[in-house]
Amino acid sequence: MSAVTATISEDEMGAARGRPALRDEGTRLGFRLTLPAQILVLFISAFPLLMQLYISVTDWSPLSGLGWWNAWEMWNSFANYTDLAADARFWSALKRTVIVMIVCVPAEFLLGLALATLFADDFPGKRIFYSILLMPMMVVPAVAGYMFFMLFQSGGPVNDILSVISGTRVTIAWLSDPTLALIAVMIADIWQWTPLMFLILLAGLVGVPEDQIKAATLLGANPWQRFITIVLPKMKTIIIIALAIRVIENFKIFDTLYIMTGGGPGVATETISVYIYKVTTQDLIWGYVAAIALAILVVLSIVAVFAMKRMARARQVPA
Repeated sequence: MSAVTATISEDEMGAARGRPALRDEGTRLGFRLTLPAQILVLFISAFPLLMQLYISVTDWSPLSGLGWWNAWEMWNSFANYTDLAADARFWSALKRTVIVMIVCVPAEFLLGLALATLFADDFPGKRIFYSILLMPMMVVPAVAGYMFFMLFQSGGPVNDILSVISGTRVTIAWLSDPTLALIAVMIADIWQWTPLMFLILLAGLVGVPEDQIKAATLLGANPWQRFITIVLPKMKTIIIIALAIRVIENFKIFDTLYIMTGGGPGVATETISVYIYKVTTQDLIWGYVAAIALAILVVLSIVAVFAMKRMARARQVPA
């Protein structure tokens, strides 16, 4: 009996010693099989970035008569970046972008959170209202821009509604006024992207443990206290993700704005994306455009890293 036991023990020890070797071999095999795909992904992501960095330190443009591979002949060191720092139009466009972001993202978050709280409970017709609420998000941004372009015309529905409410004929030229045009763009953005914020926050809200909410209710906590002390802390990560997504996407607002105003009147609604588009297609200063785009990439990367750090802290701190 002891001999059999010893034999079994030796077999188990041999199998245990062989498992790490099998795992290492499996890891090496998996790496070799996925290596072509990894190289392709690296090329797809790294090549445009390297090209952008290369072009950004030259004065190259399609009108220069040189191929992009010969752009080094028009090397200007970092002149594009010094020009960028002194470009008043760039800083104005950046300021407008930040204003739109500061207004739209909190508005979308608060509306999305309120709707998510409402839809967390069952009520008659919930599925119908849910589908209706998500429809703006499914509209193509260019189509949404055209819709709001028509709505905010002098003889459009918005002025007609204001006329009915005020009792006098209202003919506000929304898209011809620098301030009102930017407000109209913000309204369009809030209308289209609040459903996305709602969807993300609702996913986080339904994931809050019900037993903790029931326990707080039994201890006498009112709905507001339960929301502040239990629901919001449990949704920290989801909230950070939602805000980071909308900050980055709002920074790139283009389609709706360009259809509605084209950046006008003048440059009153010109954001970073519209400014880059105009410099690219009208001025054809591609080296300078590459410098602008690279600077924006750095800013958005910092925002993304900051958001990820906050998410890591939210996971480490017990709710």
